[in-house]
Amino acid sequence: MTAAILFQNVSRHFGAVKAVDAVDLEIVEGEFFAMLGPSGSGKTTCLRLMAGFEQPTGGHIEIFGETAEGVPPYRRNVNTVFQDYALFPHLSILDNVAYGLMVKGVAKEERRRAAEDALSMVKLPGYGQRRPGQLSGGQRQRVALARALVNKPKVLLLDEPLGALDLKLREQMQEELKSLQKSLGITFVFVTHDQGEALSMADRIAVFNDGRIQQLGTPEDVYKRPQTRFVADFVGSSNVLSSATCARLGIPAKAASLRPEAIAIGTSWAEQLTLSGTVTARNFLGAVNRISVDCSGERIVVASPAALPVPDVGAAVELAFQRSDVHAMEDA
Repeated sequence: MTAAILFQNVSRHFGAVKAVDAVDLEIVEGEFFAMLGPSGSGKTTCLRLMAGFEQPTGGHIEIFGETAEGVPPYRRNVNTVFQDYALFPHLSILDNVAYGLMVKGVAKEERRRAAEDALSMVKLPGYGQRRPGQLSGGQRQRVALARALVNKPKVLLLDEPLGALDLKLREQMQEELKSLQKSLGITFVFVTHDQGEALSMADRIAVFNDGRIQQLGTPEDVYKRPQTRFVADFVGSSNVLSSATCARLGIPAKAASLRPEAIAIGTSWAEQLTLSGTVTARNFLGAVNRISVDCSGERIVVASPAALPVPDVGAAVELAFQRSDVHAMEDA
């Protein structure tokens, strides 16, 4: 498949700070690609390098096979949707959406028709004569999306566009964004620090930390088979079993990741591994109970379905899990 965006040994330094440090990355045409990481990890700087708002200190960038270094943003076939939406408050919604076409010199009637089509695409038909201040946060987010899509970019860059929305609206927009991307078939590159957003929407995820990619793969690979301690801790929550505990279980003596929901209390499985311990805490979280167990000095957290009985604090329990759910990590 064609590479929509290609990074080869790309770096971006700000003085002594290596915001992006020798990153290699290939984003395939038509995929929903997420860049996930904490603040300062390098993900947003990578997005700005793709958009042309930053230029690399070193390395090479291609967009659909064409060299991107030195090419200004307006000459790249990409558009960006920002977290703050950046709408013009004095313009109507229709004029906001059509603004990019106006700058390109598109005739008034043609750009108005295109803007109306884009508003229909994001489920806002008939909103063209309103002003941004008359819309909700979710509606303004849709307008920003329409303004980017009306230019028919080959790549849409989204810089934490859902960060300002409340939880329910954010979850609704996640579904709508994924559905829209599939229907349009264009490449979406989505920057977020929210692992739930990345896992639910992306075809592939690059997990960033300290300017480098820690792991790149499908959501299932990244979640179930974290390659580093950072990925295990940042993407969801994970128990990191010590090398001593792994040796006691009869598996390679190297620190390993074990997800809390993969553990059962007092349940027998074929080919299971087991640890014995004492319950030290339990917390009700709605769908699950979060139970902490002390196993010979090592704290193990279990995410147990709320429908199952919860052992009392101080109770002796046996934890069971499959060997395949224990994943050794490279940097352990």
